[in-house]
Amino acid sequence: MPDETKSQDERPLAIEVRNLRVAYGEREILHGITFDVRAGETMVILGGSGSGKSTLLRTLAGLEQPSGGEVHMCGKNLQTLSPEGWHELRTRMGISFQSGALFGSMSVGENVALPLREHTKLDGSTIDIMVRLKLEEVGLSGYENYYPAQLSGGMKKRAAVARAMAMDPEILFFDEPSAGLDPIIAAGIDELLLKLKQAFKITIVVVTHELASAFLIADRMILVDKGNIVAIGTPAEMKASMHPRVRQFLDRIPEPEMEQELDYLQLLTGQIVPLRQ
Repeated sequence: MPDETKSQDERPLAIEVRNLRVAYGEREILHGITFDVRAGETMVILGGSGSGKSTLLRTLAGLEQPSGGEVHMCGKNLQTLSPEGWHELRTRMGISFQSGALFGSMSVGENVALPLREHTKLDGSTIDIMVRLKLEEVGLSGYENYYPAQLSGGMKKRAAVARAMAMDPEILFFDEPSAGLDPIIAAGIDELLLKLKQAFKITIVVVTHELASAFLIADRMILVDKGNIVAIGTPAEMKASMHPRVRQFLDRIPEPEMEQELDYLQLLTGQIVPLRQ
């Protein structure tokens, strides 16, 4: 039987991050992060609120400028790319934001068509065909003429995925794809990501704090804490980790100051407040 783990390890690197630092003014958010993402794998970035995970994703997607270090994507150094180089690279990546970020004044079809109109010279009829195909891939066939306000939360997420897929990208970025959705709809989004990866062999980077989703879709995972990577590995390796911050995050253990607040609340109310689930 072939060694599947070895074959995955030998895949080329889609993203290389070396000593990445990002600061907002004098406040440094990411403190020298280093990791790789292999071609065709799903890397999940975990972390609590304020950990720096969304800043990391935005930097990888070229939406934030690093203050130090390097990011290489598809073999190109993002810090030295010309405007023309950036234009070409953006045709090879797609991003789906937490809110969906659909344009409310445009129909679903127009939203999905936007990258094709911006980055290609395809004629209108060809773009219409591609839009229908992308919407069919995400389970929204026939919704071309609907507007975002007419869609449910889960449908908006799917439409955003269709737009991110419009250019048949090599790399897809997702910011909290399951956030704000009920468990059944969220499970549908997870299944969609798995289907897209299997069908198109895309490299996928997902930021989430939803543990059930993360362990379902990830090939490997990173835990970011206070702007640093504290652990990286497969889902099985993360579950087996004895690192204190990994255990705290996975076991949902409150910070000490939160425990003190809950103890005080219990004292005031005379009721038992569960600290863990």
